[in-house]
Amino acid sequence: MALIKEVRGKKPTWGKNCYFSENATLAGDITMGNDCSVWFGAVLRADVDAIRIGNSVNIQDCACIHQTEGYPVTLEDGVSLGHGAVVHACTIHKNALIGMNAVVLDGAKIGEGAIVAAGAVVLHGTKVGPYEIWAGVPAHFVKKASAEQAETFAQHYMMIKEWY
Repeated sequence: MALIKEVRGKKPTWGKNCYFSENATLAGDITMGNDCSVWFGAVLRADVDAIRIGNSVNIQDCACIHQTEGYPVTLEDGVSLGHGAVVHACTIHKNALIGMNAVVLDGAKIGEGAIVAAGAVVLHGTKVGPYEIWAGVPAHFVKKASAEQAETFAQHYMMIKEWY
């Protein structure tokens, strides 16, 4: 079982059918829905503000989620965080994909079904529109995504977690 830690009197809670790898860490004020997965080496640390996670979210290997006072993290239903992604004090809307080693900084808002490409850096306060693909450092708009392009990643991880 993952490392589950209470911090400042608050401890993680989650719904049904969630999978946490043995070396994942969940600490502090975290609320997670049903059918989520947190993979090897991922860290969710909610010691200053909250982390709120919907249903069917996958947080892949070595991803890091953290917040800042006054800036909680929200991951809506169907979000996928790729391997090594860093999500800090921001909002990721329904069915969005944050690519491998991408970084999303404080106050950013990633729209429904949007894709942040691998290695991209979304700067403080950036607004990524629904079904947009952003890439680069700093991240910039590249093109529109199809309605289901990002959602397929979340569906894939719903299957994989059942193997474990």
